[in-house]
Amino acid sequence: MFYRENGQFKTSYAADQQILPIRQDRIGLLLILAFAFIAVPLLADEYLLRAILLPFLILSLAAIGLNILVGYCGQISLGTGAFMAVGAYAAYNFYARVPELPLLASLLLGGLCATVVGIGFGLPSLRIRGLYLAVATLAAQFFSDWAFLRIKWFTLDNASGSVSVSKLTFFGLAIDTPVQKYLFALSFVVVFALIAKNLVRGHIGRAWMAMRDMDVAAAVIGIRPVYAKLSAFAVSSFIVGVAGALWGFVHLGAWEPAAFSIDRSFQLLFIIIIGGLGSILGAFLGAAFIVLLPIFLVQFLGGLGQLLGLPVDTAMVSHAEAMVFGGLIVFFLIKEPHGLARLWSTAKEKLRLWPFPH
Repeated sequence: MFYRENGQFKTSYAADQQILPIRQDRIGLLLILAFAFIAVPLLADEYLLRAILLPFLILSLAAIGLNILVGYCGQISLGTGAFMAVGAYAAYNFYARVPELPLLASLLLGGLCATVVGIGFGLPSLRIRGLYLAVATLAAQFFSDWAFLRIKWFTLDNASGSVSVSKLTFFGLAIDTPVQKYLFALSFVVVFALIAKNLVRGHIGRAWMAMRDMDVAAAVIGIRPVYAKLSAFAVSSFIVGVAGALWGFVHLGAWEPAAFSIDRSFQLLFIIIIGGLGSILGAFLGAAFIVLLPIFLVQFLGGLGQLLGLPVDTAMVSHAEAMVFGGLIVFFLIKEPHGLARLWSTAKEKLRLWPFPH
């Protein structure tokens, strides 16, 4: 009964249209942010920060970008890993070739380069859709793999395609320890999640959703398909490019094109399908699920193997992970197309009406 908006009166249009109109939601979000910024750095160990929280944050950011394109605008993309690679390698080139360029500027410029590439590969969306568009974006994946392996200029003449960064600083502050990297990535995720949430609530977000629901009707009422589709590709590619730069700079430190292979594109697609298409919250729920599930399977299968006296190797765990992912995707597509975010929304609605029947 504590989750009710009784007595919370809205006296202005701005108050009625705020992101979290219910006071309990605002308090809950502030508590989560306070815990993430203050308690986690004090309580979490190095393994938790490096192996779980950093991948979770960066994958959540990339999933937000992909969800804008797929979930809100309805444009299927299988080239997300390529846009992450463009952001990472472009940021590396800016960072290495311009010695005085700040780290923040390098990351954002990497995102801008991914935006340009994303718009280029988004041009086919003006003519084709569905499976054909997915194949067109898949070409970006193969092109990026070839370019960053064969064109040595992108890797400062390194024939293997691998690059590395070190001694990261942000306005004079070193970013070396896991705690510093975690806070740096968390700040990016919070800012970009807020920007994305406001974009999808505004007129541009309504244009994206109109194109997703019925592009012919959207064009009839005055929405320009060129502007709506290419703006979705641009915003999505920018966020994904920044996420790719963070993945290389903050999480990996040294990487090669295989770090942004087609498996990464499918992983992000699985995140938004399981988390929820057309939901910012779904990106976080899906990323948490994808990051935690392999750890759970390792512990569960290891304990089950010991109980039954059967050997459990890494190959078996990998196969089990693939089967579980496939089964869950089929389940969510059939039973709950809107993913975990929809389940959370339904639970909140039931909580608001409890204990009355509904």
